[in-house]
Amino acid sequence: MDSEDDDFYSGEAMDDENDYYNTDDAAYADGYDDEDEDDDDDDYEFMEEVDEEYVSRQQQSYTVLKEEDIQQRQEDDITRVSTVLSISRVDASILLRQYNWSVSRVHDAWFADEDGVRKSVGLLDKPVFQFSNAKELTCGICFEPYTRDKVMSAACGHPFCCTCWKGYISATVNDGPGCLMLRCPDPSCRAAVGQDMINMLASDDDKEKYTRYLRRSYVEDNRKGCLRYHLKHEPYLPSDCCYIHFVYCQTKWCPAPGCDYAIDFAAGGGTFDVSCLCSHSFCWNCTEEAHRPVDCGTVSKWILKNCAESENMNWILANSKPCPKCKRPIEKNQGCMHMTCSPPCKFEFCWLCLGAWSDHGERTGGFYACNRYESAKQQGDYDETERRREMAKNSLEKYTHYYERWASNQSSRQKALADLHQMQTVHLEKLSDTQCTPESQLKFIIEAWLQIVECRRVLKWTYAYGYYLPEHEHAKRQFFEYLQGEAESGLERLHQCAEKELQQFLNDDSPSKEFNDFRTKLAGLTSVTKNYFENLVRALENGLADVDSHAACSKAGISKPPPASKGKSGRGKGSGRSSGSHDAGR
Repeated sequence: MDSEDDDFYSGEAMDDENDYYNTDDAAYADGYDDEDEDDDDDDYEFMEEVDEEYVSRQQQSYTVLKEEDIQQRQEDDITRVSTVLSISRVDASILLRQYNWSVSRVHDAWFADEDGVRKSVGLLDKPVFQFSNAKELTCGICFEPYTRDKVMSAACGHPFCCTCWKGYISATVNDGPGCLMLRCPDPSCRAAVGQDMINMLASDDDKEKYTRYLRRSYVEDNRKGCLRYHLKHEPYLPSDCCYIHFVYCQTKWCPAPGCDYAIDFAAGGGTFDVSCLCSHSFCWNCTEEAHRPVDCGTVSKWILKNCAESENMNWILANSKPCPKCKRPIEKNQGCMHMTCSPPCKFEFCWLCLGAWSDHGERTGGFYACNRYESAKQQGDYDETERRREMAKNSLEKYTHYYERWASNQSSRQKALADLHQMQTVHLEKLSDTQCTPESQLKFIIEAWLQIVECRRVLKWTYAYGYYLPEHEHAKRQFFEYLQGEAESGLERLHQCAEKELQQFLNDDSPSKEFNDFRTKLAGLTSVTKNYFENLVRALENGLADVDSHAACSKAGISKPPPASKGKSGRGKGSGRSSGSHDAGR
């Protein structure tokens, strides 16, 4: 965990929680001078010294925080505010919740106008209601008299019996996170109710809920993040010299269902891919599954397209025709061209030219040999409907081509994850016993499966990239398909080796002389496949910028631009017939 040393510097935070996602690394230095559009005052964050453990994690640019880590950070912030402002920890917690857990904003507001802050937050320095000397007090909710030991009040002094307090707190906690801003039950009073009263009066279940809301609030409401620093040494500096390295960090929950871990992310790390301890990998920027090297915009468009009704309409346009009379879409599900629309229309027409079947006589080539459509096609005499149908058909075929391969690699990745788990939990121990080899010397198998899982993920998203690659950029598409083809070919060799060839050694009952050769082959394929995909990722992240230069070809190991790979275009299949589709004729 990061050490929480005394603060020595503060700088203005960025004007929006996601601003730094859209800027380059050089912009971070200037980003802290922006004004916050949502707040009247400038927002500052403390810079906390980072220990050596944090420095060692800089290459992955993020830290996974467990529940106890989050709690420790929260307690440290409360302690800091309580110490600096000389107030109780309960009041410090109320202040921090009001200011979205920003320590610097609390300090700035407090020292600028303490009375104003107390009034707005509900921290009263003296009671507004004075108890009488009577032995009994009347509850302000049930209006029953109670002895003093059965009556409690917040800082304001308004008396309420313990039973009414418990009911009020329970109802508010069960209403949701709004209980964190709990006020005195008196409608005219704005006094805050702190966690101390929750702990005294709430049930165990309500206490647990309140604590959970408080913990989640620390992550979800603290949008600004903070600056942290550590002392860093470079080889060119004298041995007794170092410089201060600043890191902007922000925290989010892992988006996996049921996961209680949070991710503390350091900006400027170079990649947004994050792997949580729950094994879920996601993009820090958009919180979708990890999709490097494809940008978040492309992923968003692709996911939306996969869910959109537009593809259903494209299928209808490509695989059905409207009845010439009632205009309902009709799917041709038999061989002949004589179509009869479903009741009540019952219009009979030709599938090819959409003309009335009664007009199809000897002059058109016979009832079952209509040539009007073909002659019109040869002459380019299409109407608008035919042009739309052709465009929809081409678009659907292109989408189907890329979607099938995207989905196939997703399915293969899920199977590889299952095989990896099986290998780690069952097969590795068995293989170690059979081949008389320590498990530590079989790590090459686990590394191969991990490489397969990662490559399947990358390859899957390259098909989304290819779908949106502009058609007119032929050179880029040619180079992209070459790199993608080489990477996919290497991955298939690796996957087959790990899946098929390994199986024979799992079935053996005694050591095999061929196992060492298999080790060499699998380790070599893992290394080669890794290089292929590193080249592919590097090229896509660079936007295929070097595609027109000979340097790009030489890096790929070719002397001339590679030929475009030809993939078989998949044909779309309908999910079902639309209403109004009917059987073909007789």
